[in-house]
Amino acid sequence: MLGISSRFSIPGSLALHALVGSLILAGCGGGGSGATAVEAASTTAGAATAAGAASDAAPASATASSVIATLPALAASAPAEAASQQTATASCSMGDFASFERPFAPESPWNSRPVAPVLGSATIPTSTYYPSVDSGTWSSAAFKATADDPAMVVTGTSANGVWDPDAEIYRPSITIPHWPANTRPATGGDGHAEIVDTTTGIVHSFWGLKQVNGAWVTNQYAWTPLAGRGMGDPAHVQQGARAAGVSTLGGLIRIGEVNDGDTLYRHALAMSLDFTGLSPNPTYRFPATSADTSAAKTNSGQIPMGSLMMLPASFDAQALATPELRKVAETLKKYGAYVVDRNTGTPFVIYVEIGADFKLHKNGWNTATANDLDAMRAAMRPLESAAWWVDGNGKTSGFVTDTALNLLSMRGAWWRTKGPVSGEFDTWRQALVFPATTTLIEQANATGRAMAGVSWSAPTAGDNYRLSLDATGGATFRMTIADKATGATVYDSGYLSDGQTISFPWPAGTSFKVTTWGRSGTGNVESSLKPTLVKVAPTPIGTSSIAACAS
Repeated sequence: MLGISSRFSIPGSLALHALVGSLILAGCGGGGSGATAVEAASTTAGAATAAGAASDAAPASATASSVIATLPALAASAPAEAASQQTATASCSMGDFASFERPFAPESPWNSRPVAPVLGSATIPTSTYYPSVDSGTWSSAAFKATADDPAMVVTGTSANGVWDPDAEIYRPSITIPHWPANTRPATGGDGHAEIVDTTTGIVHSFWGLKQVNGAWVTNQYAWTPLAGRGMGDPAHVQQGARAAGVSTLGGLIRIGEVNDGDTLYRHALAMSLDFTGLSPNPTYRFPATSADTSAAKTNSGQIPMGSLMMLPASFDAQALATPELRKVAETLKKYGAYVVDRNTGTPFVIYVEIGADFKLHKNGWNTATANDLDAMRAAMRPLESAAWWVDGNGKTSGFVTDTALNLLSMRGAWWRTKGPVSGEFDTWRQALVFPATTTLIEQANATGRAMAGVSWSAPTAGDNYRLSLDATGGATFRMTIADKATGATVYDSGYLSDGQTISFPWPAGTSFKVTTWGRSGTGNVESSLKPTLVKVAPTPIGTSSIAACAS
């Protein structure tokens, strides 16, 4: 397999790009044109539950402007026109979002809430144990990295190395640029830990992290942008160590908010279900991008990974026995909890950061609290649709339900057709990077893994798609689509240069093979390719192409 790097390293300009990424994702009230799995789901099962507060006024227009769904914080460079658009978008306040204390963009699913939610009929079944809201050994903790923290090399727990689910390869090691001295992974078998590097804008996620003879080792490493959605996308499917493809930081009840005096947590929570509650078909739904590998065979419930579980507005949270549980219940009524993982034997677990002053059973087992948890289990239902969404800044947003996300990844496996060496996939830049050369390097990926096959993003014949290229150093990119049955090429983009964009209808047929091609520049400087392929719809008259603040 060609084009595989043996370790990660962050380029010196990444901190600048992280800032640019923060700006573009700061747009308030942006929206998407694509229908979502949540919106398209049946609303006939279960009663409609209105949960909107008085401040949740209906949006002035049912049409939201389109948002830029890619993450240029990790690109090698950004075109001048994109930087201009990002600056305009950033005129909306981000508050303290994209920070260690409050991760991800204000329009992230984690920081947004549905108005007038319609809940379905699926329920969480009982299991071996009572439900739990827990900061125990199977949860996680976040550690803040600063510019003063040294780098750390992390190797694999086996001879295979560290599993990188984005590149879909084992790497001998990863080098994390800033490693906090107080890093302590969870002691449970999952060994979760999150390192939040505010200098680079990256959340580093680990599964199976531990120290062996003073050295750090891990089973798996993944990452997500601190200023991003906090969820995976079709191009970057695995952005954390949870089964749903998300960081364990997403939805975590944090140490600093447990006793902040508020009546609820101002974000959606993270929840796991037992296999008896999780669905075998489909195994996941938007915004999740994956599920447990054995889900289709072992799950026996009705709730797909990625579902937003909510308590109905009629649920009396104030009748619960403890203030800790009342605060959780009020959050479930307003924001809900995304199903992001699977546990064994517990109907649901809501995750609290390790080290938080949170304990439901303060003086030993409390039957009243256990009964309250079971009442919450029985009352919770999955969200099926909502009248609209409000982001973390209190502005109307369509970003949460926008499925028009990048479909293309530059992961391998690549085979080289020209040149002396291969370009390599850089996960932090989400780009194919060629070394400096004066001789043309050409390589292709015909494995089909350029498109990961996320179920809710599968291309539809006749729909319009836009292919754009962000390239440096003179690199060029080409994409072809072939009919698998006949082998005939049904679409060929030709080679695109930096800044070029073309639109085309997806060809008719039932089975396709997408091949991506990359060519290096020859100016003896590093060159890189980062294409994006997104579904597009005609922009309605009177709307803007730049996300704007909603009134």
